[in-house]
Amino acid sequence: MDLGLEGKRALVLASSRGLGLAIARSLAAEGVSVIICGRNAERLKAAAQQLPAGSGGSMHAITFDLVDRDSVARFLDAADARLGGVDILVNNTGGPPPGPVVAVGQQVWLNQFETMVLRIFEITGHFLPGMLERKWGRVLTILSSGVVQPIPNLGISNAMRATLIAWSKTLAGEVASSGVTVNAVIPGRIQTERVDELDAAAAERQGNTREEIAQQSRTTIPVGRYGTAEEFAAVATFLASARASYVTGAAVRVDGGLIRAI
Repeated sequence: MDLGLEGKRALVLASSRGLGLAIARSLAAEGVSVIICGRNAERLKAAAQQLPAGSGGSMHAITFDLVDRDSVARFLDAADARLGGVDILVNNTGGPPPGPVVAVGQQVWLNQFETMVLRIFEITGHFLPGMLERKWGRVLTILSSGVVQPIPNLGISNAMRATLIAWSKTLAGEVASSGVTVNAVIPGRIQTERVDELDAAAAERQGNTREEIAQQSRTTIPVGRYGTAEEFAAVATFLASARASYVTGAAVRVDGGLIRAI
């Protein structure tokens, strides 16, 4: 299937590794010019060279830290200068520290809200006018299964990402008639460094090995395994494509059946 992405321009946040990088590579394989970004310049440089064989697209690295509020304007200017605009925006943020909500102080809430929520609003607000003017655009926000089924010991993530899914649904209705779709993608247990870190933290709390924790998790997933980043990226790429023009305001799960709610 031709996804109609040849020549499009994309920005994928937090894309030096994990789900973000997998999405960037998948888009580039479809002929998209992609900006990847993150804090680690060396990792980004290496990632930008990992183009799939025969790819018609490209990947461009820009170092950027979502935590640094003063760097946002510089980053947006750099992205505009590199591609001349963005047709596809993939909002992705790193996960906050694990822990229960009762242990979170006010300043931590404020800092995480600024990084995980306000920054997404600001970046989307920068690129959205161009999409509306061109009558074509895709906004994807990567969330977490915690927005449907709160995850124990990930209190900050559950709360912040729930805000983003409500924002995404609201924005979708406001821009749908202008050819811009807005969707959320919800991963289950996808094999990434982040999931390895969470499994390791759980193992330490429970006095088990990381593999024992992973096996416990696999027993809760109907397909019996963790997903791959490439499987997740394939769904995100379809939602970013011309073929998904009638899909908006959706929260699409890529979870192997993990979430039991309808």
